[in-house]
Amino acid sequence: MALLDLVEYLDPTGNVLVARVPSEGSGELRFGSQCVVREGQRAFLCRDGHYLDMFSPGRHMITTKNIPLLINLIKLPFGNKSPFRADVYYVNLHQHLDLKWGTPQPIPMRDTQFGMVRIRAFGTYVAQVADPRKLLTKIVGTRGRLMIQEMEDQLRSSIIARLADVIAERMQERKLSVIDLAIEYNELSEIAHESLKPDFAELGLNLSRFYINTISVPEELERRFDQAGGVAAMGGLDNYTRYKAAEALQDAAQNGGDGLAGAGVGLGVGMNLGTVMGQALNSRTVQPQTSPQTPQPAATTLTCGSCGTSVVAPAKFCSECGQALQPAPCPGCSHKNPPTAKFCSECGYKLQS
Repeated sequence: MALLDLVEYLDPTGNVLVARVPSEGSGELRFGSQCVVREGQRAFLCRDGHYLDMFSPGRHMITTKNIPLLINLIKLPFGNKSPFRADVYYVNLHQHLDLKWGTPQPIPMRDTQFGMVRIRAFGTYVAQVADPRKLLTKIVGTRGRLMIQEMEDQLRSSIIARLADVIAERMQERKLSVIDLAIEYNELSEIAHESLKPDFAELGLNLSRFYINTISVPEELERRFDQAGGVAAMGGLDNYTRYKAAEALQDAAQNGGDGLAGAGVGLGVGMNLGTVMGQALNSRTVQPQTSPQTPQPAATTLTCGSCGTSVVAPAKFCSECGQALQPAPCPGCSHKNPPTAKFCSECGYKLQS
């Protein structure tokens, strides 16, 4: 048992809600012992199992039944221990900032657009002790110290239960979808704040601030949102499909062309896909312009030197009389002339009569 002539408590962590002095056992406070209470603290003298007067900031003199002239005589029947013991409980009233909350499991919600969806929510809140005596009697008990972390699980359970009701009612009331909740964070935070205050007050705490930082949906639903946004950005499903196809081909080309080779597309095509992707980004579909076809040359005809029938080249014999149409050597110089030639182009010899 500690002999206490000066009682005070300093919190080095900033996370202590309640601390008892001494932290273990009980203390012997003599007549005239001093109790120092700082700003942001309240102190309670616990005597014979009861919380007595609350001390506000300042220096206070403690009076007990431990009268100095009788203290030694009183100790004798009790094994040299005073039966008049007392503890001092310090309660910190400062705000505990940036306390975090979140949903450990997704919460199912009925959505007007997507049916049943599962959402998760995260945020922060600020809490402080509002009713020190209620906190001491309901929560602290005989513990030597109470940290804010020891209260977070209980507070988080209350937050999740209330918040689920708040979001569901808001979505049903205003016919909202989960994609609309991002613009409702402020209103939802205020409604949840008012709904949670009674739960915190039952524990002797005050919920000073409450914030919803994000409400998220499953990854597969997020991908659907991204695809829908991509279709709108591309100006329609056709442009979006062409863009994704061009993007996939370019990725395959950059990875060595394996995918392109399997599809029968050369690497040269993949290198020029930037132009294809740029055209796909255009909201208006540009129809390709067809260039005029180059006129094909007329078919070459041969005239049979025997009967004069026109035969389409490269026929070897006349279809009318069977005369050979291949060039024959000139009788004068052996130069080969076309079957239609009447005179040799080399020596002028008359080939046809």
